[in-house]
Amino acid sequence: MYERLAEHWWDPRGPFVMLHWLAAARARLVPRGPGDAVLVDLGCGAGLLAPHVHGYHHIGVDLSREALRQAGKRGVSTIEADVLAVPLPDGCADVVVAGEILEHVPDLTGAVAEACRVLRPGGLLVLDTLADTALCRFVAVVLAERVGLAPRGVHDPALFVDRNALVSQCARHGVHLVLRGIRPSLPDLLAWSTHRGRPVRMVPTTTTAVLFQGAGRKKG
Repeated sequence: MYERLAEHWWDPRGPFVMLHWLAAARARLVPRGPGDAVLVDLGCGAGLLAPHVHGYHHIGVDLSREALRQAGKRGVSTIEADVLAVPLPDGCADVVVAGEILEHVPDLTGAVAEACRVLRPGGLLVLDTLADTALCRFVAVVLAERVGLAPRGVHDPALFVDRNALVSQCARHGVHLVLRGIRPSLPDLLAWSTHRGRPVRMVPTTTTAVLFQGAGRKKG
């Protein structure tokens, strides 16, 4: 699907529009780097995070060759690989980002292990994903796909993420992950839906039962 829709990655009103909003929100959890730091972006797509993070050697890992080609144009050093087998050395990254990827992988344990493996001690893990709840399945699949906030069929609800398992797996690798729920700003979303709005801001919410972010540092 991502190859078939590749021409729409940077379309501000295309099928990947919500990924742009999420990339901006994700970047707010990443402090400005010193210039020589390494940020590994797992499931980087076309490099949507790149305009929002600064001070890093930005390495993007993805399976989509066309998405990586576009990411390269945004200054991302690209690696065509599976996030379950990242061809990078242990502890090479100051920041590891896994945005909207964990709900697409069949092995959460393996994906978390790889993310934590390439993260250096003291490094920062940042992620966002979809929760394994009935509410999320309704909002993210039924509603979001119906109104055009996600391509039809892009999500397999069976892969949505168990929050307790995610936190537990991160802890096994020395990362104390703190979760918080996020959602689109309702005024922004209304303005966007009437073709008058700017990009929609993602704002905190009291529940992690649909869309949530996580951040934590690795011990050491």
